[in-house]
Amino acid sequence: MTALIEIRDIHKAYRRGSQTVPVLSGLSLDVAAGEYLALMGPSGSGKSTLLNLIAGIDQIDSGSLRVGGIELGELPERRLADWRAANVGFIFQFYNLMPVLSAYENVELPLMLSDLTGRERRERVLAALDRVGLSDRQEHTPSELSGGQQQRVAIARALITEPTLIVADEPTGDLDRDSATEVLKLLQDLNEQTGTTIVMVTHDQRAAAHAHSIMRLEKGQLTSTAEQR
Repeated sequence: MTALIEIRDIHKAYRRGSQTVPVLSGLSLDVAAGEYLALMGPSGSGKSTLLNLIAGIDQIDSGSLRVGGIELGELPERRLADWRAANVGFIFQFYNLMPVLSAYENVELPLMLSDLTGRERRERVLAALDRVGLSDRQEHTPSELSGGQQQRVAIARALITEPTLIVADEPTGDLDRDSATEVLKLLQDLNEQTGTTIVMVTHDQRAAAHAHSIMRLEKGQLTSTAEQR
């Protein structure tokens, strides 16, 4: 199967005062197109850093990181931002919804700078809300929605641009068990029905079990891989 994400010998460190703190050290990884990968490991192991690098939010210090054949480290910031907008959907632990906007308006946000007409945007938004089971909540603001419903709005927003890659950072970390199960089933269905590649960071073994495979990080290195399905 063709690799969507190709990572070779990447290094990433952060400055903390006068100290340089290494986070990822010589990590290499391939993620196939259509894969659903869960990244696990203790706090500080580099999971979220790796996710941010794959999503083009941050940049590597050295090595090679290609997504869809594009070497992300070679893109200037403006082109990198355009690449993110066109190719990556984001799902965060705390939803990152705009509190003054309705569910409909939150989902529409990524399309506002596109060339789509108002009618085309509306068709996409309604289809995305229908996919996550929230057609009847489109006029509600986040404060009028449960945590699980807010996360489903965030998923609808992530898929509205029809990205090739979705990155999810602890998407069930703030949810009760039933809501988490609903969200995980939604992500699994999205992956199976559309072939969208998903890379998810989680501490929850039950969440990770929904993925095709689990990779564990420890001190910036991959330590194990466990195939799930």
